[in-house]
Amino acid sequence: MPQNPSEEQLLALKGKQIPVLELLTLFGTRLRNDLTVPRVEQALKDAGLTTLPYFGTCNHAADIQVVAWQQPAPQESAEATADEAAEDAGEMPAGGLPARPLRIGDIPSAVGGLFSVTPETALTQVTYLMRTKKYSQIPVIEGGATLHGVVTWSSVAKVYETTSAAVLAEAMVEDPPVVEVHHDFFSLLPRVSEDGYLLVRANNGTFSGIVTAADITQRFETTAWPFFVVGEIESRLRKCLGTKISEDAIRAVQGPQANKQTGLITDLMFSGYVKLLDGDQQNPALRTRSNDNWQALGWPGVDRVQFVRQLDRVRVIRNGIAHFDAEPLTARLCRELREFVGLLRQIT
Repeated sequence: MPQNPSEEQLLALKGKQIPVLELLTLFGTRLRNDLTVPRVEQALKDAGLTTLPYFGTCNHAADIQVVAWQQPAPQESAEATADEAAEDAGEMPAGGLPARPLRIGDIPSAVGGLFSVTPETALTQVTYLMRTKKYSQIPVIEGGATLHGVVTWSSVAKVYETTSAAVLAEAMVEDPPVVEVHHDFFSLLPRVSEDGYLLVRANNGTFSGIVTAADITQRFETTAWPFFVVGEIESRLRKCLGTKISEDAIRAVQGPQANKQTGLITDLMFSGYVKLLDGDQQNPALRTRSNDNWQALGWPGVDRVQFVRQLDRVRVIRNGIAHFDAEPLTARLCRELREFVGLLRQIT
């Protein structure tokens, strides 16, 4: 089991700027999820520390500054307190997503380096590289930061059609699309659609990568798919649970606040679905009710223990997705989602 660093080790970081991965390594991990983030955050708070920017949501390649932690202002309402308690328990509020936007720098190719040539390179060498590497464009960069232009197949065709001097200087797009790593991802999509690519400049002024339409497609495949499949899982759960389980049973898992006890399945989060069916949960009253709830579903051929275990795993994965880490889901987690939604498609 990973061990937390000592308070002395953490205090030694106060005032320092370090890579976020260095902080995570101190806690024996390189991942940020709903298990590791609360553990790191609590250990920092216990030492009177926090980070700027927040280590749990910043880019995985970012540097963070370890600073003194300040006591937050009191909550204005009991409802806000309840939502905060739900987050502390690892459960995002229903429909809740973090305010942190997706940045262009979160696309791996934007910070993974790029293949470029210098202004002295022969055009024939550039087009040969484009053919062999299957690149649609190659930037012409000097010193890592000075951009002279970009060679594209369209610009190459134009130079052969309009001039007799087929040289690199004549075959460049001189005003290519350039963005910064911190720019908002979604606002740049129209530019990717129009130009086909974006050159990405890092905070130190050098070019860190290139994002193409193909990269956008790949990113959406790995990032958007989990949102849609979790949405399908939740929709199917609500359909089968809401029609078979009584409103009183639903109210029982909605907590003591009267305004929360609606009896509506649509007001539950994944932790609520688990409480409806978990026969091994600590609360004896809910444990007894869960037996009746499971019987009401009418699934005699479904192994209850395995189903609840998988459902709880989906809860954990869903919370990680809701925090929208720049890192996409691993193949193992994607497989768990596919397996569970596949089961629901068969029995609901």
